[in-house]
Amino acid sequence: MSNPQQLRYSKEHEWVSPAEDGVSTVGITEHAANALGDVVYVQLPEAGATVTAGEPCGELESTKSVSDLYSPVSGEVTEVNQDVVDDPALVNSAPFEGGWLFKVRVSEEPGDLLSADEYAAFTHE
Repeated sequence: MSNPQQLRYSKEHEWVSPAEDGVSTVGITEHAANALGDVVYVQLPEAGATVTAGEPCGELESTKSVSDLYSPVSGEVTEVNQDVVDDPALVNSAPFEGGWLFKVRVSEEPGDLLSADEYAAFTHE
C-alpha cells in the first residue's frame, strides 16, 4: 500500500492535500478504507459548515461498522464530493482519487499531521 507523498495524514486516518488557493481536499486513507470494509453510506459536512481539526464532522458506515469522520484541519467546507454520497464504494476503490470526501478553506492546519513515511510507520505498513 502506498500513501501519496504530497499528502499529510492524521492519526485518525484522514488525509489532506496541500492547499490550492487556500483550499485543501480531505479524504480517508486506504488503510482506513480497508479496515472499514465495504463503505455503504457517507454523511459529510455541508458546504458552508465549519470543521475543527480533530473533531468529528461526519460518518462512514460500512458492512462492518459505523465510524466517525474527523477533519484533519480547521476551516470552512467549500464543497462535498456528491459522487461519494451517490456511490460510497468510491471510498474503497479510489480513496486518494475519486473517493475524496470534501474540500475545506483551511484556517488552521495542526502541527501534528504526519508525512507519508511517518503515517506508514504509524500504521506499521
